[in-house]
Amino acid sequence: MEVIRQDILLGKLTPGQKLVVADLKEHYQVGASPIREALVQLSWKKYVKFAPQKGCWVAPVSVEELTDLFNAHHLISHELLKKAILQGDEAWELNILTSYHKLSRLNPTSDNADLSEWEQRHGDFHIAILSGSNSPVLLDLYLDIYEQLKRYRHIWLSQSRDSENRYHDSGEHEALMKAVLDRDIELAQKIMNEHSKNAVSSVSPYL
Repeated sequence: MEVIRQDILLGKLTPGQKLVVADLKEHYQVGASPIREALVQLSWKKYVKFAPQKGCWVAPVSVEELTDLFNAHHLISHELLKKAILQGDEAWELNILTSYHKLSRLNPTSDNADLSEWEQRHGDFHIAILSGSNSPVLLDLYLDIYEQLKRYRHIWLSQSRDSENRYHDSGEHEALMKAVLDRDIELAQKIMNEHSKNAVSSVSPYL
C-alpha cells in the first residue's frame, strides 16, 4: 500500500486517474490480491474512490474539499491544542523541541528536497504539540483529517518550487512552538489559525 500511497502523494498517480488492477499489478510487479487490498485500505484513508460496477479512481481534489478539511482541522486542533497546553509535561515539551529542530533542518522547495521526509517531519511537529492533550479519540480524528491534507500539501509543494507562490518558512512553526512552550493558549491558537489560512490560500491556485 505504501508505494501506491506515495505515488498518489507525489502525483505519479494523478487525481481522478482510473486505477486498473491489471495495470497496477504489472507496474508494481506484485499479485492482484495485494493490489486490491491496498486499494481498499487507501479508500479508507480517502486517497481512492470506488464506484460500484465501474472500478476505482484516485480521489479528486478541489478547493471546496480543501476548505472543508481545514475547517474541520481548525475545530479539532484548537481543542487539542488547549488541552495539550494545560496538561503537557516536561517530556511533551522536549518532544516539541526535538521535532521542531528536525523540521527546521529541511527546506521542502530545494531542488533535491525529499518531500516525503519533510511531510513526515511537519506532521511529527504538529502531532508532538497536540499529543500532550491526552485525548486519543480527538487525536485520531485529527490524524484522519491530516492524512487527507497531505495530498494537498504535496500538490502545492511539488508544483510551486519555481513560482512566486513557493513555500518559504515565515517563522510560523517557530512562533507556534514558542507560544505553546510559554503556555499561551490564545496566542498559540491564533498562530495555528493563521498557519491554516495561509496554507489554504497557498494551495488553492494549484487545484
